[in-house]
Amino acid sequence: MLGICRGRRKFLAASLTVLFVPAITWIYLFAGSFEDGKPVSLSPLESQPHSPRYTASSQRDRESLEVRMREVEEENRALRKQLSLAQSRGPSHHRGNHSKTYSMEEGTGDSESLRAGIVAGNSSECGQQPAVEKCETIHVAIVCAGYNASRDVVTLVKSVLFHRRNPLHFHLIADAIAKQILATLFQTWMVPAVRIDFYDADELKSEVSWIPNKHYSGIYGLMKLVLTKTLPSNLERVIVLDTDITFATDIAELWAVFHKFKGQQVLGLVENQSDWYLGNLWKNHRPWPALGRGYNTGVILLLLDKLRKMKWEQMWRLTAERELMSMLSTSLADQDIFNAVIKQNPFLVYQLPCFWNVQLSDHTRSEQCYRDVSDLKVIHWNSPKKLRVKNKHVEFFRNLYLTFLEYDGNLLRRELFGCPSEADINSENLQKQLSELDEDDLCYEFRRERFTVHRTHLYFLHYEYEPASDNTDVTLVAQLSMDRLQMLEAICKHWEGPISLALYLSDAEAQQFLRYAQGSEVLMSRHNVGYHIVYKEGQFYPVNLLRNVAMKHISTPYMFLSDIDFLPMYGLYEYLRKSVIQLDLANTKKALIVPAFETLRYRLSFPKSKAELLSMLDMGTLFTFRYHVWTKGHAPTNFAKWRTATTPYRVEWEADFEPYVVVRKDCPEYDRRFVGFGWNKVAHIMELDAQPRFTAHLCKAKVFTFPKSPAMQQQTPEDPGVRVHGAAQRLHDPHAACPQLRHHQVSLQQAIPHLSQDPEGGVPAGHVTSLWLCSSQISHGREQQLAQQSPF
Repeated sequence: MLGICRGRRKFLAASLTVLFVPAITWIYLFAGSFEDGKPVSLSPLESQPHSPRYTASSQRDRESLEVRMREVEEENRALRKQLSLAQSRGPSHHRGNHSKTYSMEEGTGDSESLRAGIVAGNSSECGQQPAVEKCETIHVAIVCAGYNASRDVVTLVKSVLFHRRNPLHFHLIADAIAKQILATLFQTWMVPAVRIDFYDADELKSEVSWIPNKHYSGIYGLMKLVLTKTLPSNLERVIVLDTDITFATDIAELWAVFHKFKGQQVLGLVENQSDWYLGNLWKNHRPWPALGRGYNTGVILLLLDKLRKMKWEQMWRLTAERELMSMLSTSLADQDIFNAVIKQNPFLVYQLPCFWNVQLSDHTRSEQCYRDVSDLKVIHWNSPKKLRVKNKHVEFFRNLYLTFLEYDGNLLRRELFGCPSEADINSENLQKQLSELDEDDLCYEFRRERFTVHRTHLYFLHYEYEPASDNTDVTLVAQLSMDRLQMLEAICKHWEGPISLALYLSDAEAQQFLRYAQGSEVLMSRHNVGYHIVYKEGQFYPVNLLRNVAMKHISTPYMFLSDIDFLPMYGLYEYLRKSVIQLDLANTKKALIVPAFETLRYRLSFPKSKAELLSMLDMGTLFTFRYHVWTKGHAPTNFAKWRTATTPYRVEWEADFEPYVVVRKDCPEYDRRFVGFGWNKVAHIMELDAQPRFTAHLCKAKVFTFPKSPAMQQQTPEDPGVRVHGAAQRLHDPHAACPQLRHHQVSLQQAIPHLSQDPEGGVPAGHVTSLWLCSSQISHGREQQLAQQSPF
């Protein structure tokens, strides 16, 4: 049970004093105003010199009483001042004010002192609590490995950042996968006063690989044992956290507990809240040795400097070797070894109050750690069931966790005022570039967008890829938003090769996508699909930035640059791999163009051969892509020649050409200054053609697109104003879209006037300011609907 906070007892004592001291004083005065059992009147009339009761003795008594009254009033003022200070300081960490120091609930050195503290009331430990300076850096160590753990770390960090008022230094012991994911995430997150250092977990495997471990955390679950050796030698103390932790308070409160360590106490731990180490969970249950109920290592306070002096490395190794002779393996990873060491050396541990690690596994005593929501400090989902754990208040805990899970991480980019932060060259350059923009420019918001740093979470789901032995593998590359999720299963069925997708989502939408993917047998059976989340920020849809993110993180030498609305023909993946060899793409600068077709029907029997496709074209079931709205976009494909071609043939570039191509991995990136809809692929193809010795060839393979359902049409992510702003930018700066444009025979300035004829959306001449087409694969009905919604 939690002891009553000594700070609150002082608050109550001061309140009672202020209330009762004046009452006692007046009783004393009233009693003292009797002489010989008769009341002594203090009325003005009877106090006059002519009054028979007025004597020299009564005058002295009256003067002494007045002096006493003044003394009592001074004492009351002092008590009221102390009470006001206690009121302002006591609940400070609940109100989230910005005071310089933080008051702490009383910690205990062991369970005996916990009980003693509850009984003793205002003991000597109720004095001034140690403080954490406002700008003192708090060090946090986390062991993280793999794709799932990387997602868990993000939620943990969000909960810490939400409450924190101090600079933070995260020490991440990560494998190569987690380092790639989290390094990119924090680099694009750009949270002020947060520093990240990585330590190679794979290099530490040899330190603990000799310990057999049955726990689901595997070898990484043992690495907290070697933190004294891993972390910098000048680091004196650190808070160590599991990835399944959620903070409900400022971590500075936990950091302040270090000041309570005494003597040889070097480990701060919360007692284990299950009966695991009592050995009575089932028949013949034999746990590792522990002191009483043992201690949980989900939250650890480590005094690293003292541990090193005590030769911690030698201490835990000798203990582990001895116990493994009889136990054979660990069941709870590092926790078993920590407890075995503490069993032999109980003086090492400082027992934290259990609200610093409320353990939500089945059959725990976690309910005894809190009486109210305000008592909660740290929630630990230490059951393999995680959110499905059995607990009386699990709904409350789950909602608290989901709050941080779906919380907009962009809101956590707040400055710590008054705390100097380390100079960040990237941030300084960004601020300099933004300051050079003219805010009065009509295109200011559009120009500013290209400097927006979008928080990016790579490989949101598990990813595996086995490289092809012949070096001909091709990755399908595309980008999408929430309204195109239903296309994923169909694409995975049509394309068996690797896929790289950039998804533009909010934090809440990312969790919806996760639930959607985990509930899909098709998506869960495919491990060669890389899902990269680019979090929403700003009013524009960063289409080319998304394409670049997907392009950068492919594992194959070639990529197929497609759109999410297209379905590849069955067998396209293998056909393209053969074409790569046939056209010698490895040694030449060539692009393989894949012809595109569309249908206006929601349901279609997919053609299984070119002959069947030609038949459907003749019957009007299929059309060459955008034939009715933007013929120039795919005119160079020369579909008439394609109908009879049996081998790939060369295609000459023309203005406004925007085919879907297969290129080498070192292909130039898309120009991220293009946002929203319009001309983004046109500029990219133009840049490809501007490359020296570049040629394009058409293959007989094909892709298909279908009309959007009404529900999809209402969820388009692109704002109408985005397209008009984009056109205005390119009209104002004709060379901005393509770095190679000045060296090309047709400039973008020549291409832009085509807007007046057919601005990639089928808008008639004279309607340049009308609404552009939402998607390059949209149907006629949707075009008319968009045109009617034009705000111009």
